[in-house]
Amino acid sequence: MATSTSNSAFWKGARHGIPFALVVGPFGLLFGVVATEAGLRLVETMSMTLLVVAGASQLTALQLLVEGAGIWMALAGALAVNLRMAMYSAALAPYLGRAPLWQRTLVSYLLFDQTYAMAVAQYETEPGMTVPARVAYFFGVAMLVMPIWVGGTIIGAAVGATIPDEWALDFALPITFLAVVAPMLRTLAHVAAAVTSVIVALLLHDLPPGVGLLLAAACAMVAGALVETLCERRRVAA
Repeated sequence: MATSTSNSAFWKGARHGIPFALVVGPFGLLFGVVATEAGLRLVETMSMTLLVVAGASQLTALQLLVEGAGIWMALAGALAVNLRMAMYSAALAPYLGRAPLWQRTLVSYLLFDQTYAMAVAQYETEPGMTVPARVAYFFGVAMLVMPIWVGGTIIGAAVGATIPDEWALDFALPITFLAVVAPMLRTLAHVAAAVTSVIVALLLHDLPPGVGLLLAAACAMVAGALVETLCERRRVAA
């Protein structure tokens, strides 16, 4: 029964990951093209993709390297952008913390925006899921997204110079994040946090890469917590 439940959870995750796979491919193409234009060889581009597994961080590091920043500055910028993964990990710990070490290790490698968003949404929708089923669902989402991301990067790096500018591959980045965030805006507190993060990030866009993002995330958490507290007080008063 447990194996059957895990199998069904895995394939459910795979189905839920299909919409993300449609935009991750162009995102991977975009990174492959940008990396090639920046002078990276195919092996360097793919090493970065397979080791980092985070498009926004990879683009940040690449931009800093192109602009002449040192390797340590590029690594620091990529780390700053990717620090949101620490928050993702903390959010997933109550659901997956009892999984075997090897599974948690693989989850940490495959933890990116899409797997996190779908997993948390599913766990909240079905709180009765067993730990094996939760892990299986997570891997199901990653099953499509990860190979398409890697494949898109390979194609972009190999044939990037021949892709017409009219294709406008950069559309994939904002669409991907909209697809991640939109289903999670379920309450007024969520909306307040999202709006706050957008406003603060735009106001701080001139700061070094990743700094404005981290400050925006902190402000968003404070705003969401304040709105949630106010809403709870109103419910109690009523």
